[in-house]
Amino acid sequence: MTLNPAGETVATGIPGTLAENMTMAEQHDWHRSFLRRHPVSRRNFLVGAAATAAAIGVGNSVFARTAYAQDAPLAVAGRHMGFGNDPATQLRFSAQLSRNPGLTGVFLDHGPTPALGATTSAEVRNLISQVPQTDGGILSAEQYYVHVPVDNLTPKLPHYYRWRTADGFVSDIRSASPALPSGRIAPFRFTMMGDQGVDETPSQPEGLVAGDYDDQYYKADNEPSVKHARNINRQIEASHPDFHILAGDIAYADPSGAGLPPQFAKHGQTPPKGFDKFNPFVWDGYFQAIEASASTAPWLFATGNHDMEALYSPNGYGGHAARLDQPSNGPKGCPSAYSFVYGNTAVLSLDANDVSYEIKANTGYSGGAQNTWVEQTLAKYRADPNIDFIVCFFHHCAYSTTSTHASDGGVRDAWVSLFDRYEVDVVLQAHNHVFERTDPIRGNRATRVAGDNATVDGKTDGTVYYTVGGGGRPRYTFQDGEGVSYRGNELPDTAVPNSYVWAPDGTKSAESITWSRVRFLNYSFVRVDVVPGIPGITASRMTIGAIDEYGNEFDRLTFTRDIPIGPRSGSS
Repeated sequence: MTLNPAGETVATGIPGTLAENMTMAEQHDWHRSFLRRHPVSRRNFLVGAAATAAAIGVGNSVFARTAYAQDAPLAVAGRHMGFGNDPATQLRFSAQLSRNPGLTGVFLDHGPTPALGATTSAEVRNLISQVPQTDGGILSAEQYYVHVPVDNLTPKLPHYYRWRTADGFVSDIRSASPALPSGRIAPFRFTMMGDQGVDETPSQPEGLVAGDYDDQYYKADNEPSVKHARNINRQIEASHPDFHILAGDIAYADPSGAGLPPQFAKHGQTPPKGFDKFNPFVWDGYFQAIEASASTAPWLFATGNHDMEALYSPNGYGGHAARLDQPSNGPKGCPSAYSFVYGNTAVLSLDANDVSYEIKANTGYSGGAQNTWVEQTLAKYRADPNIDFIVCFFHHCAYSTTSTHASDGGVRDAWVSLFDRYEVDVVLQAHNHVFERTDPIRGNRATRVAGDNATVDGKTDGTVYYTVGGGGRPRYTFQDGEGVSYRGNELPDTAVPNSYVWAPDGTKSAESITWSRVRFLNYSFVRVDVVPGIPGITASRMTIGAIDEYGNEFDRLTFTRDIPIGPRSGSS
């Protein structure tokens, strides 16, 4: 038995199990049962949605004062894009509509020049959210997203586009490029971070004030008015990446991240035990915040604990299916597990929610299918003579030492031996709101010291693990007595005697480690520059610079791969 948001005692359908122990699938079933007992009439639903639209244009709203009002002009905003399964020839264009388009057509005009020339009708995806409230009511919302897949593109050549509606809206023209084809074709750049969120309180529904859903609490040395997520976005935009990857915890519509059933909490209210705050309108502001970059370079996402939204089936990921278009070549039922190849580099997005020992609402949901896919995919890429570097990104950390989450033994147990076997060069993680970089690791131990400006050979040295969780959310700290160490502030000894790793039973197991090399507390991202080599002549190089929110580099590491002439011998 547990309590619903109105304070009523209801059966969860899982005798003896409290809400905080429910899986995402069980939470969704509970939510549907709750709505059946508390139906919302269509009239009230539409009034509720329109009422939220009437919020005065304060706070973070992609459409300001006109959002969701049915008598407002139809508009397209929050433009973002991704890759298809063949990133060299396929782009996926997405955006958000200001309201229900009804029978009004929405189109993507596009072509190889600014003259465009082709027009494709958009698919409209309607995302309905009915969120129990702390006062016993229900927050009802409808959001509309448009999607257009464009195939048969020429690799790396710009493709121009604009969004248009049949009743007169026309966006400006922007361009994006599909990926380089597989092989050592040309240099390229990508960027990465995690734990982003929004800097401003959503303007919807009415009554929110600063601090609701933006969690703007900062350390004493920072001004509360500083917009850290915005600063990181500007640095990413200025970096002009060919693509950007985000290792989970995207918008923070669920700011709690505990993997609990959703509830909308008005200002000054706190959800009862067993429930997480949730506001679907946070996503409006998020797409507005990333649009400058995401409308001109593909953004690829993994899912973190804050991205499990039990409102939407299956497994809390149905909302992402409405909002985002990503590659779909991963294991069935795991929408944020996929891979793609860009030039000489293979990139795998993994869903660490499936293997986490810390937050277990989705642990094991794939039934082992993701782990099988990871091994098969890594084996395929490491045997490919055209691929030099393998990069994996996901949310929960295999190796990190922060006081808040540290390392997740579930991630280690599921994937680290595979990363060793198939010589994964780099693992990009988030979850902990700091920057931390390890020395190269193999067999759960550092193989050598790799300080600032060092060079690492992924074949002989091992895998380097990055924690890049400073994308905008408030920072964490390291363990008691654990100092920071970065360019200009290097510690002679970076060992940590008092870290921990999450165990299978959900407890913290103490560990003393020596693999933590670089530690930085402020907001940051990484910029990755890949330069392919020439077989038998020069090695391929991948250089990762760690950059703070103001553009200052504080760590740099270069990865090399010798390229033999002839077929590759395969992995060890």
